[in-house]
Amino acid sequence: MIMRYQSGEEIKKGDRVLFHGEPGEIEFVAVDPDDPEMHWYLQEYGGGIMIVEPKFFGRAFIPAGQIDELEGFLELVSRAQEI
Repeated sequence: MIMRYQSGEEIKKGDRVLFHGEPGEIEFVAVDPDDPEMHWYLQEYGGGIMIVEPKFFGRAFIPAGQIDELEGFLELVSRAQEI
């Protein structure tokens, strides 16, 4: 499963984003069933993304089925450097 921004780019860990107009970062993307740290998120929600936005939200988990509802509220600003 690949989760995407409204612009079409894949959502990746470390992405700098605007979440409801505030700067944030994608802490993790729960899509890998072989990752034991993501098992609970996959089992409960079918995957999703965790966004860190310290000013108002702290951390916000968005289930995979609700990402499309974020149109206009989640925007990619820059991509983290891949090593």
